[in-house]
Amino acid sequence: MSQQRKAVALISGGLDSMLATKAILEQGIHVEGINFFTGFCVEGHTHAIRKQDEAKTKRNNSLWVAEQLGIKLHIIDIIEEYKQVLLNPKHGYGANLNPCLDCKIFMVNKAKQWMAENGFDFIITGEVVGQRPMSQRKQTMPIVAAESGADDLLVRPLSAQNLPATLPEREGWISREALFGFSGRSRKPQMALAKQYGFSDYAQPAGGCCFLTDAAYSQKLADLWQARGKRDYDLDDVMLLKVGRHIRPKPHFKLIVAREDGEARFMSGYKKEFVSMNCASHRGPLVLIDGTPDEDDLHLAARILARYGQGRDAANVDVTIRDRQGNERQISVAPLAADQIPEAWFV
Repeated sequence: MSQQRKAVALISGGLDSMLATKAILEQGIHVEGINFFTGFCVEGHTHAIRKQDEAKTKRNNSLWVAEQLGIKLHIIDIIEEYKQVLLNPKHGYGANLNPCLDCKIFMVNKAKQWMAENGFDFIITGEVVGQRPMSQRKQTMPIVAAESGADDLLVRPLSAQNLPATLPEREGWISREALFGFSGRSRKPQMALAKQYGFSDYAQPAGGCCFLTDAAYSQKLADLWQARGKRDYDLDDVMLLKVGRHIRPKPHFKLIVAREDGEARFMSGYKKEFVSMNCASHRGPLVLIDGTPDEDDLHLAARILARYGQGRDAANVDVTIRDRQGNERQISVAPLAADQIPEAWFV
């Protein structure tokens, strides 16, 4: 009896990796999924936090995809290793701070290492020729295979017929004829295939949960690096850049202002890491202060906070200031008018 071959699939939680994996499962291959956690590609928690997202499904899409496919999923934390990819991308950034080509090379290389360590035979990705402007062009897809070290053990089932045959195809482990020749940015072929496979519920087909592709998020990250004088970050930074209004009145400090109760509850978990503020005399948002503010800065921050509370039209608002040790004191301030908060302060 012939040996059953085993493949590891990069599962992002999007439609393409779901379809690519299903195509290989249909050929009798044992498949397990792998999802690399960078901190930048989790949107489920933001859907749970914000009221405006309450209609969106609260789930980890990669876990959900694995469940739909009936495969085991390995989630691997690469936060620290990924820093060098983001901070020093050999192939540069996309439109924002997204190092898409270096990211793909890095993740396929990590999958190759996992494959070798666990006795698997080849790697599956959901890449489609021409779909992404940086990492999925016909010219760059061979770069991913070569620089990751995966070479012809990297199978892209959705575009296989547009690419040179890989070793699993040449050796007859999988049938090239049963793979696909998708190309371009249209998602209609994938959506039709999803219907054929019986998938009616899946993440937005235009895909991409990576916050680094978002201009506003990238601007906040660049601002953080500039303010700290070094290009570095930790997971708390990654998470807090996703919530609140970020207002920087001076280079050495900024406010993170909760926009709603869900964000305030989430940000409350960081009170021991930051000086925090809230309105005592009126209903208002929670604010975290990042940086090194002096007393005058805290007074200004309190006036900005008061502007975003229900006391914005009052003569004075009482504001509670809480240090990292939990010690509290109150000050009374006059709220800033809207035109006293310049647009340039908003990150």
